[in-house]
Amino acid sequence: MTDASVAITQSAVERFAEVYLPSVGCSIEKQGDNWRVTPDEDAETELITETVSIVIGDDADADNDLVRALHPESSFFQELLTEASERSPVGKVSVDTSRTSVEPPSWIENDTVEVTETNFTPFYDRTAVVILFQVSIETVSEYQTELLRAAAIDLRSEEPLAKLEETFLEQTSLEKDSIKTGRTDIERCDVEPLVRDAGEILVDRIQPRIDEIHQEASRAADSEVEEYRQMQEQRMEELEGKHTTLSSKVDELNVAIEQSAQSERMELLKERKEVKSAYKDIEEELADLREARERGFPERQREIRSRHAIDVRVKPLTLTQVEYERGEVTFELTTGDESQSVTIGYGSGVGTTESIVCSNCGQNLCEENPISAIKCGVQCSHCGD
Repeated sequence: MTDASVAITQSAVERFAEVYLPSVGCSIEKQGDNWRVTPDEDAETELITETVSIVIGDDADADNDLVRALHPESSFFQELLTEASERSPVGKVSVDTSRTSVEPPSWIENDTVEVTETNFTPFYDRTAVVILFQVSIETVSEYQTELLRAAAIDLRSEEPLAKLEETFLEQTSLEKDSIKTGRTDIERCDVEPLVRDAGEILVDRIQPRIDEIHQEASRAADSEVEEYRQMQEQRMEELEGKHTTLSSKVDELNVAIEQSAQSERMELLKERKEVKSAYKDIEEELADLREARERGFPERQREIRSRHAIDVRVKPLTLTQVEYERGEVTFELTTGDESQSVTIGYGSGVGTTESIVCSNCGQNLCEENPISAIKCGVQCSHCGD
C-alpha cells in the first residue's frame, strides 16, 4: 500500500505501545519479548489497572487479564488503538512553512534545469480536515491487511489534498517530536458528512487494492474448487470399480445359490443379501455424486467461496482540523547562462496547487511531460528537446 498510509507491522505495534503506555502513566520493564507493565496510581487508562505481562508476538497462550499478547491482530493492540483514538478523537494543528519546507515539483528540475531559489508568499490561511481511518482487508483463509490511512479535504473547496495527508502522517509519526494541538472549532453537525465524504474518497483510492485481493482470493477459491472436483472424480472412479466388482459378486452368488445344496443355501443367500446391500449403498452414493457433478457441486462451491470472501472494514479513528497557508511560490530556474522564474499556487504542507503550461504548445507541465528548456519561456519535453 502506498501514499498516505501506515502499515500496522509488528515493529509499528511495539513502537506504538512503547509510546502510548508511558503517556497514560504506565511503566514498562522489558525482558526480551516479555514486558512487565505497571500502572501508576493516577494512570489514565482503563486497560491496565494492575501489573500485567505483555508477550511480544503471536502467543496463543497469552490472552487473559494478566498476560496479553501484542501483535497487529491481537485484541490487546486493538483495545490500545481504540482507547488512544477515544482519548483524542478530534484536535487541531497548524502546518506552516516553519514546519514544512517548500518542495519543487518533480517535473520542474532535470539534468539541465536547476531550481536556484524558492520564495513562498502566503496570502491567506485555509482549513482542511485530516481523518485517520483504520482499514482492514481480510480473507478468512488467506491473510489480513491492516493499515492506518489518512484522507484530507479542504473545507472550503472540498478538494482532496493528498500531499497534506502525507505531511500529516509524517509530522504525527511516532518517530517525530510531539506537536502542539488545540481544540477544533468544527461544528459537531459538520463532522458526520466530513467523515462520510473522506471515507468515500478513501475507499475509491484503495479499491484497486481491494480488487487485487479479491482476485487473489477468487483464484484461491477456484483452485480449491478444482481440487475438490478432482477428488470427487477420483472417488467416483473408485466407487464405479467397487460397483462393478459387487455386481459380478452378485452374479456369482446367484449361480452358486442355484447350484448349492440345501445346507449351503441359507449361508449363500445371507451373503448375497449383504453384497446387494453394499451394492445399493454404492449405487446411491454414485448417483448423488453424479448429480452434484452435473450441478457443479453447488453446496461445496458456496462453502469454499464464502470462506474466501473478503471482508473490508473502514473505521474512522480521529479527525484533525489542519490550518495551512496558501499563496504562491516562485521558483528561480537556471540552465547554463539562462534564467527564468516560474510562479504557481502553493500550500504549506500541501505542495503545488496548480499547474503551468508550456509557453510554446500550451500543454500542462507534469511528471509525464516535464520541463526541459527555459530559453524562450518554460518549454515541455516535446518542445524543448
